[in-house]
Amino acid sequence: MKKALKEAFPHTIPILTGFLFLGMAYGVLMKTKGYGPVWSVLMSAVAFCGSMQFVAIALLTTVFQPLQAFLLSIMVNARHIFYGISMLSKYRGLGKMRYFLIYVLCDETFSITYGVEPPEGVERRYFYFAISLLNYLYWVFGTLIGGIAGNFITFNTEGLDFVLTALFVVLFLEQWKKKENRVMGVVGIMCSILSLLIFGADQMVIPAMILIVLCLSGGRKKLCI
Repeated sequence: MKKALKEAFPHTIPILTGFLFLGMAYGVLMKTKGYGPVWSVLMSAVAFCGSMQFVAIALLTTVFQPLQAFLLSIMVNARHIFYGISMLSKYRGLGKMRYFLIYVLCDETFSITYGVEPPEGVERRYFYFAISLLNYLYWVFGTLIGGIAGNFITFNTEGLDFVLTALFVVLFLEQWKKKENRVMGVVGIMCSILSLLIFGADQMVIPAMILIVLCLSGGRKKLCI
C-alpha cells in the first residue's frame, strides 16, 4: 500500500493544489453563512460533491424545498452517470474496494484514473485506491482549514464560489494540450452552446450532456467501422 501511495501521489499534485484552495473557499463560505468547521468538514466527508456543496450553501440558508433540492442535485451531478459508466472496465474485479472507489469518484479522480495505468509492481486496486483516497483527503483537509480560517477573515468573500468554475477550466485546458483530445473538446463546446441556445442557461446541463454522449458514441462507432 505504501508503494501505491508513493506512485499515486505525483499524479495527484495538481489536484492537491486545486482541492486545498477550493476546500478552503468552501469552508470559508460555510463559515460566513453560520456553519462552523465541524459542519463543513462533515458535509465534505459525507457528501463529497464539490460543485453541489457550493450550491447547497444557498439551499441551507433559504426555505428548504425538498423537490427543488432533489432536481438541482440531479442536474448538477448528472455528469457522474456518464463518466461513471466509462469506469466500469477500470474498476472491474477490484472486490469490495470498488465501493469506496465509486463513492469518492469525482471529476478530478476520473481525469487521472481514466488515463493512467498502474506502474509495474503495484496492484491495480491499491493504485486506484491511493489516488481516490488522496484526492478525498485533500478536499476534506482543505475544508477544515477554510472552516477554521473563516473565524479570522473579515473581508468581503463575494466571488469565492467561482474557484470551482476556474478549476474546470484548468482541467479542460490540460486536456486540450493533447491533440487527440481536441476533437472531443470541440464537440463538448458546440453541444453546450447549442443546448444553451435552445434550453437556456438554467436548463442546459442535462441536454448538453446527452448531446455530448450521443455525438461521441456515434463518432466512436464510425471509427470502429
